[in-house]
Amino acid sequence: MITEQELLEAIAECQGQRNPNANTCMKLASFYTILDHLGYDHPAPPPQSNGYSYASEPAGNTLDYDSGTEFSDAIQGKSADEVMAVMDELMDTLSVVNPPLYNSVMRRVT
Repeated sequence: MITEQELLEAIAECQGQRNPNANTCMKLASFYTILDHLGYDHPAPPPQSNGYSYASEPAGNTLDYDSGTEFSDAIQGKSADEVMAVMDELMDTLSVVNPPLYNSVMRRVT
C-alpha cells in the first residue's frame, strides 16, 4: 500500500516540474484524489496568481491566465463563458467516468 509520505513526495515532484504537461496535471490530480480517498491530511496546492485583483473581472471577460501549462496556453484570450462551457461538459463526463475524482474537484471548488 502506498504511504502518505510517498504520495507527498510524488506531489512535490509534479509541482516541481519546470514545464508541466497534461500528464503531469493528471498525475497530480490523481495523487491528491488518493490522499483524499485514504483520508490523509494534506496541504492545499499553492495558489496560482492570475495577476488580477479579485475585486473585479478583467475587461472584456477574456481570460489572461498563464500557469505555463498546455491548458493555460489553450484558454489564453478566450472568454470565460467559452471556457466554462467546456469545463462544465468535462465535469459532467468526469462525474460518470470517475465519481471520486469528480467529488474531490467539487469539494475543492465549493
